Amino acid sequence: MDVTTDRQREAILLLSGGLDSATVLAIALAEGFALHTLSFRYGQRHARELHAARLIAKRPGVLSHRVAEVDLGAIGGSALTTPTPVPKGRTPNDMAATIPVTYVPARNTIFLSYALALAEVLGVWDIFIGVNALDYSGYPDCRPEYIAAFERLANLATRAGVEGDHGFRIHTPLLQLTKGDIVRRGLALGVDYSITHSCYDPSDEGLACGTCDACQLRLKGFAEVGVPDPIPYQGAGPYSP
Repeated sequence: MDVTTDRQREAILLLSGGLDSATVLAIALAEGFALHTLSFRYGQRHARELHAARLIAKRPGVLSHRVAEVDLGAIGGSALTTPTPVPKGRTPNDMAATIPVTYVPARNTIFLSYALALAEVLGVWDIFIGVNALDYSGYPDCRPEYIAAFERLANLATRAGVEGDHGFRIHTPLLQLTKGDIVRRGLALGVDYSITHSCYDPSDEGLACGTCDACQLRLKGFAEVGVPDPIPYQGAGPYSP
């Protein structure tokens, strides 16, 4: 077998442990990629999502799973890395109006930079990330123009990009999907959403709160499809069953 050709079908996938990244993983596998998954312990409020990521990464077709250490808590500026309360019960209009305090400064740029470095070391050209520009919490680093800009940077700022005969590509298969579309696609691909975790502020037992932005968007997706979310919740939001 030609090793170079085989390598071209490998990809890096940013795996948070949530609904979106689990769906992207299934999509990438269905497209024929073998995956190196990358998660981060970045000073976030809890490690529940890292446990979920490890479970998701056990799926056949995942070649390796790494957890990188990045102390974004030392920088602060977010309710996910400081004691700042996580907003609860916000309406869709609230979510669309302003960038919320759960935004982590430059997080996707940092994560994609790590993924790019790993791709260059492993000799692969494709990076998958589960950003979404429709049902999201107003984060500026989830927009298509941001992804396009980072892809240009990837090919300008690396030895592989300058000297290689290919080009790095950032794959965003969820970019223009609603949360309902994402859930529907994942269910069709056999994603086990019961092992995923999306909540910003779970209980000490790991139960999702049901009212933070992430929980409400997740529950909205399942409600649109007409199936129950398989994870337990400690509270009830407007989209709860």
